[in-house]
Amino acid sequence: MAGRGKLIAVMGDEDTVTGFLLGGIGELDKHRRPNFLVVEKETSLAEIEETFRCVASHLAGVPSVSPHCPFLPARRGFLAREDVGMILISQALAEQIRPAVAAHARALPAVLEIPSKDHPYDPARDSVLRRARGLFAPDELR
Repeated sequence: MAGRGKLIAVMGDEDTVTGFLLGGIGELDKHRRPNFLVVEKETSLAEIEETFRCVASHLAGVPSVSPHCPFLPARRGFLAREDVGMILISQALAEQIRPAVAAHARALPAVLEIPSKDHPYDPARDSVLRRARGLFAPDELR
């Protein structure tokens, strides 16, 4: 990816994702994997979590399918993709996979929780914001 920037991935309800796609962030990588996930009522919790963090294991250079990611070996979650620099996830969706979101500790890709049409943003539930607040003393934030 020399000379190219990183992608922004987005996960959320249809209205939220459509807004970002209309803004121009929709991309497919060379394996035809999109950088977005539209979550509907039929979308399983496992599929949401796999899209967020799934990594196919590689032993001795031979790709294999992870038991938690029973898709093609080329399918990898947003956290594992080198071309993704930021993941925007609706806060309501992040609540459903909170352990996976809270376990992410690397700087890149950055994970940002965003509001959706039906669920306003609640700073008290944002694990990333809680960690950031812990880095600074309250006096430094004024």
